[in-house]
Amino acid sequence: MTPVPSAPRTLTQLDAAICACERCPRLIDWCREVSVTKRAAYADEDYWGGPVPGFGATRPRIWIVGLAPGAHGANRTGRMFTGDRSGDWLYGALHRAGLASQPESTSRSDGQHLEHVRITAAVHCAPPLNKPTTAERQECAHWLRSELSIVAPTMRVALALGGFAWTTTLATFRDCGWDVPRGKFGHGAQVEVRDPRGREAIVIGSYHPSQQNTFTGRLTTGMLDAVMTRVRAAADLSA
Repeated sequence: MTPVPSAPRTLTQLDAAICACERCPRLIDWCREVSVTKRAAYADEDYWGGPVPGFGATRPRIWIVGLAPGAHGANRTGRMFTGDRSGDWLYGALHRAGLASQPESTSRSDGQHLEHVRITAAVHCAPPLNKPTTAERQECAHWLRSELSIVAPTMRVALALGGFAWTTTLATFRDCGWDVPRGKFGHGAQVEVRDPRGREAIVIGSYHPSQQNTFTGRLTTGMLDAVMTRVRAAADLSA
């Protein structure tokens, strides 16, 4: 196992460290392979092809955690939830909630800006079949712990997209010393957490805006908007 480097102290340092990470050779090789073989629709594009850093506000009130970059989405564009249908759903909901400057996120140069929001993932490399191994999840866990330690002073609500993100987010709070009650995942699930200093935050769960969920109607626009309304209210942006 590769030694864990000293924890970054800022989001800029964290993002740079994530981009340079090569702790999971299988994932690094896969990201690079996809960036060479490409999808026909993106044959003329230069893929990012590596670990994808978080994106958004430097002092976020809202912390969004997904599973991992999409092979031809964030692994192509280099920005979380950017360039695929899952991202279209997420950024569309953020825009309708007044938290994103535009309803779509297509590239790192598209002018997208997030107000009060930081988007990250439990795993920062695109995994084959969208299924990181247990060992790969564990290798990447320290990045999420580092990020929580940085955003904790301003963060008021965490939104976990999908069951794995929910489990990982709660585990990250526990690993960082927060008091975390047991909470079963479900769309709209909510638990309140507290850190050793007495700071409180809320973790809210949502079905992941994957094509599988949105095409089948398991997740609708109305359902995602309702959760985003709760997230915005919990963030108490007027404070």
